[in-house]
Order: sequence, then C-alpha cells, then structure tokens
Amino acid sequence: MPTIEQSIDVDVPVSTAYNQWTQFESFPHFMGGVESITQLDDTLTHWKTKIGGVEREFDAEITEQHPDERVAWKSVDGTTHAGVVTFHRLGDTTTRVMVQIDWETESLVEKLGAAVGVDDAQVKSDLKRFKEFIESRGAATGAWRGDVS
Repeated sequence: MPTIEQSIDVDVPVSTAYNQWTQFESFPHFMGGVESITQLDDTLTHWKTKIGGVEREFDAEITEQHPDERVAWKSVDGTTHAGVVTFHRLGDTTTRVMVQIDWETESLVEKLGAAVGVDDAQVKSDLKRFKEFIESRGAATGAWRGDVS
C-alpha cells in the first residue's frame, strides 16, 4: 500500500487554512482528478474522480476532526484509502499543511504510477493549487468547526 506524504506552507492563519479544508465540495477547484465531492452529512462525503482515464466513485468517512489541528478520513466503499491532514501554526499568518495518504493500488497503471512517484507529484501539485486558492482569496469559502473524536 503506497504512502504519500507532502506538506506546504501557506500564508494564511491556521484557522483560515483549516476552515477551507473542511469545505470538501470546493476540492475540485484545487485537486486534480477530483470531479465532485458531495457532503452527505457531517462525517460522510461522496467522491467522483477521474484520474488517468479511470473513473471512480466512493464514499469516505471523517474519522477524526479537531478544529485548527487535523482532519482524518477513510474510504467506506470502493477505492481503499485513508489519510490525515494536519495544520501547524508557524506564525500569526503562516500555516504548514501536512498531508499523509495511504491507498491501495488496483490496476497495473496505478502500481506503476505509484512506483515512479506520480501520486506524490499529484498531491504536491494539489497542495500548490490549494496554496494559490486560499492565498488569492485571503479567506475560506466556509467553515465547519465541529469536532469528531
């Protein structure tokens, strides 16, 4: 099972970065291959992706969420993956966003892509687009400050 670990520093307060990350339906604006995410309830999301010509739909459950600290999830059907994003205050207006994703490759193309680092590059690119998205706005598009233990 490949593990992806990437981080980026964004020039917004930790609460702004965290608040934007809780707006899952905005992910297609900065995540390549994510066509849509529908928030079904406080802890369940439905994803539609198309990566390398492969279309997938699956549900993911928020397993842990603590405001301004972390959001963790795992798939509950379809593609097998889990991950966590953590938010680290570097200063009043700077935050480090760290992402770790574990996922199960299914096809030969996915296995080859993981072996040569395509998935790492995709997450790195997604984080760069997140940085551009949130810094250009200067504010989150919304927020969900609930706590999931």
